[in-house]
Amino acid sequence: MVGKQQNHSHRLRSKSLILTLSLFSSSLLVILYTFSPSVSYPNQTETSFVASLEQFLIHKAPKLTSPFRDDTVRVESDDDDPRKLESMVSERENRLLNEDPGYPTEFPVKVYVYEMPKKFTFDLLWLFHNTYKETSNATSNGSPVHRLIEQHSIDYWLWADLISPESERRLKSVVRVHQQQDADFYYVPFFTTISFFLLEKQQCKALYREALKWVTDQPAWKRSEGRDHIFPIHHPWSFKTVRKSVKNAIWLLPDLDSTGNWYKPGQVSLEKDLVLPYVPNVDRCDAKCLFESAPLRNTLLFFRGRLKRNAGGKIRAKLGAELSGDKDVIITEGTAGEGGKLAAQDGMRRSLFCLCPAGDTPSSARLFDAIVSGCIPVIVSDELELPFEGILDYNKVAVIVSSSDAIQPGWLVNHLRSLVPSQVKEFQNSLAQYSRHFIYSSPAQPLGPEDLTWRMIAGKLVNIKLHTRRSQRVVKGSRSICRCDCWRPNSTASNPLSPLLP
Repeated sequence: MVGKQQNHSHRLRSKSLILTLSLFSSSLLVILYTFSPSVSYPNQTETSFVASLEQFLIHKAPKLTSPFRDDTVRVESDDDDPRKLESMVSERENRLLNEDPGYPTEFPVKVYVYEMPKKFTFDLLWLFHNTYKETSNATSNGSPVHRLIEQHSIDYWLWADLISPESERRLKSVVRVHQQQDADFYYVPFFTTISFFLLEKQQCKALYREALKWVTDQPAWKRSEGRDHIFPIHHPWSFKTVRKSVKNAIWLLPDLDSTGNWYKPGQVSLEKDLVLPYVPNVDRCDAKCLFESAPLRNTLLFFRGRLKRNAGGKIRAKLGAELSGDKDVIITEGTAGEGGKLAAQDGMRRSLFCLCPAGDTPSSARLFDAIVSGCIPVIVSDELELPFEGILDYNKVAVIVSSSDAIQPGWLVNHLRSLVPSQVKEFQNSLAQYSRHFIYSSPAQPLGPEDLTWRMIAGKLVNIKLHTRRSQRVVKGSRSICRCDCWRPNSTASNPLSPLLP
């Protein structure tokens, strides 16, 4: 009898909390919506990958002619000597060191974009464009292939911005240069995810090998052994067969997966690589949407997705079993198809909190879907590394808990119910400000994910120069090369060795 009274009391408190927060959020968002200054965006900002790609291929690509001479080496010649490039780079850097007080960390970052053959770039984009309506094309676990390509399409958004005419670009953090000696970094515009999913297996492997040879034949690669080269490898399956040959390069990744299931030991690290957000599957809930959805957020905690996953994602089934009986919680199975997108979007806009557990990898697009939906993420993923964490503070927008706590009977729901309205208000206020950091667009916007990517990469420049020059002088075999293999994973799980670690 006492237990039933306690459960009834919990439910009453939960309903009271949700009602109070909904009313509180409505009042807050009226103020935000009425008095906050409007953000000015270009008239034709496009955030849909499919729509942006259509416009790019049909209207923009045919006009992409540069007035500058590009010096990408396409065949072996006297110009492909890395020593000649090294001499020109050293001359430039010495001049800047003496003339520019902000060197070498001053913006904008100077990026050289390789002019790769069309089979690595435009042909793959056209392949997606001509087949994306074939929704029956799915992976072994039932995920729509073209939807996966969309949520990992960071390679398209970065490249489309870099090669746009300067008059159309909005970012001040990065500028494209057309001579290799002027560059801080070298961008490799190879669409590794499209080729993995849409080509036959052997055809894909052959294209990977061709791309690898093409890039490693460049004098800039030979000079630095790839340390200043940027590879978009955002799906954990892409470029897998040749990764060992580009291990020095900067990889743009969805996470670092320190469980070892996707990347070999020593291949990835926070020091060398960069974690980028997935492209959200749902539409952004803007100020008007936040205002209208505030009184509708009657669900305490929401999750829609696959409960049966591998590796760290096994936590999903445990959370589902623990949470599914609570009246104020919605836990449902679902896929990422068009119907799934609408169901997830509707559920997130009707909820205060959104459960974001690990999947097959520590990260998932769900986290960014929640952020742009105004639904406070509840992160349960002990090995997760977050994008742009050198710039953004996720404690302001998410509730982050350990797996061991989350699966304890009643713990997670009670923890969320214990948050007072003012705390939830702070989360929601921060979400309204942070969502723009996760919306890829054309043209790329200041403080959007493309902009934050280059701000983060700029911080790697001095260390890359250090290791490039060091590799040129250290006698091979004299001592081991400095590496970052021993970095400790960011785990919230208990570690039995922690008392022995410094």
